Amino acid sequence: MLSPSDLAPDFTLPRDGGSEVSLSSLKGQTVVLFFYPRDDTPGCTKESIGFSEHLQSFADLGAAVFGISKDTVAKHEKFATKHGLTVPLLSDADSDTCERYGVWVEKNMYGRKNMGIQRATFLIDAEGKIAKIWPKVKVPGHVDEVLDTIKSL
Repeated sequence: MLSPSDLAPDFTLPRDGGSEVSLSSLKGQTVVLFFYPRDDTPGCTKESIGFSEHLQSFADLGAAVFGISKDTVAKHEKFATKHGLTVPLLSDADSDTCERYGVWVEKNMYGRKNMGIQRATFLIDAEGKIAKIWPKVKVPGHVDEVLDTIKSL
């Protein structure tokens, strides 16, 4: 399990729009990574809309924000278009990044066990270290809490 002050695991993932994002290329700025289970589900949609609505506020604080799920780039693009999302969405199709961040977990839904992404957010400082982790995120109020935390850094 990762903890605050640990070096954030590097990754290079494809994003909606056709380019790639590497964490190492973002060194020198604050980065918010929100991991979410699936595009177009109620909680994931609300969370993605919330980050999109506040994307400029994050940028004003020098923070880049990225959503990560196992969905394909094509699915991300459809999801973003459908909901007017502006937050960049990264595809971790093989779940390697999810595993390294400890969010690829066994879930129990209606008595059936399966593997899936646990909703979690990581705040990474300019040196590439984890400043704060929000495990098992509850969507209401979460975006504001992340913004407030960045303001206090």
